[in-house]
Amino acid sequence: MTNRLPAVPQGAGTFALTFPGTLGNIDSYIQAVHRIPLLTPEEEQRLARELREHDSVDAARRMVLSHLRLVVSIARQYLGYGLPHADLIQEGNIGLMKAVKRFDPDQGVRLVSYAMHWIKAEIHEYVLKNWRMVKVATTKAQRKLFFNLRSHKQGAHTFTPEQIDAVARELNVKPEEVMEMETRLSGGDLALEGQIDDGEEDFAPIAYLADNHNEPTRVIEAQRHDRLQVQGLEEALSKLDERSRRIIEARWLQVNDDGSGGSTLHELADEFGVSAERIRQIETAAMKKMKGALQAFA
Repeated sequence: MTNRLPAVPQGAGTFALTFPGTLGNIDSYIQAVHRIPLLTPEEEQRLARELREHDSVDAARRMVLSHLRLVVSIARQYLGYGLPHADLIQEGNIGLMKAVKRFDPDQGVRLVSYAMHWIKAEIHEYVLKNWRMVKVATTKAQRKLFFNLRSHKQGAHTFTPEQIDAVARELNVKPEEVMEMETRLSGGDLALEGQIDDGEEDFAPIAYLADNHNEPTRVIEAQRHDRLQVQGLEEALSKLDERSRRIIEARWLQVNDDGSGGSTLHELADEFGVSAERIRQIETAAMKKMKGALQAFA
């Protein structure tokens, strides 16, 4: 596979251009895709219907472009396999385009949730096909170090720190580069697929290719939850009158010294000089008002 990335459009009609995926260009590409604005749920629905009903190429282009940052985020999780970052992104982009083509706006889910599985599937297939073809030396400097290190290394033993320093001085490279190349040389092939033994399949790397805890949708959802917990709650409480706020805080946000919950209805009834039923009514009305404020904040 060629190491190339889709170019970020400078204007209309430049969607299909490509440029070489060197390190500098990848950095520029990543910065550029993060500047592309995200679609609102309403825009996403409208574009998805245009694509489905009218086969609109422009609608598909806008949906793909707005989710290129998702591909970059997912592809980053697979860098540990030694494959080119540009190729991982390119394969992920193919999965994104497949997802956009098959996306159904009537299913009630956002494209980001649907596309994630297609992006990962495409990258998984690429990793599986290229796992045993990962090059030990990918740059000119690494190839030079590879051949020289092979001549210095006798047997299968690991270099001592003194030997690493000596080789680094002789080859005029950093000790860290010698250690990295030695690790590559000593590494063997590992099957990503599980092996069947006596009817049981061994646990294999394919089962944990990506770190699910860092999935973009989970990170975004966690940030949204934290925002609602702090800013949203404070905003909702500010909509209440002083008595209603006091009742909500005492009932739901207060923790006693013994670790138990907040005040009871009867305790608050004594404090305000009304019946427990009246406190319950004020609490119910305040909760409804807060719910509306939280929905508007979200």
